[in-house]
Amino acid sequence: MTGAEFNAFCRALPATTHVVQWGGADVWKVGGKVFAIGGAHDGVLWVTFKVSGIAYEVLKDQPGLRPAPYLASRGLTWIQHFAKPGLRDATLRDHIRQSHWLIAQGLPKKKQKELGLETAPRP
Repeated sequence: MTGAEFNAFCRALPATTHVVQWGGADVWKVGGKVFAIGGAHDGVLWVTFKVSGIAYEVLKDQPGLRPAPYLASRGLTWIQHFAKPGLRDATLRDHIRQSHWLIAQGLPKKKQKELGLETAPRP
């Protein structure tokens, strides 16, 4: 996945916003809360995303993946895809979609309704 493909995919998810921050990273939010962070380092796309506790345990030691710096050190279940082999593009998109859903479900019900997310099915 390229940076442009990452941004296009995140843009297509419901009720997302995009900012560039933290040293030029593409930061994607839903309801003002981060669900994915992407940036290129040495020509490789790095993507950080939230996962369930079970997915965190499965993914954290996979080649090309690691607990997300800063976030995971604070006890949060975030994974960073940072090197090959990492995840296949389709699997990475599935995890980004799941991250979007997890963050959206954590929003107050009123905010979910405002954003049209109150009936979003689990990916």
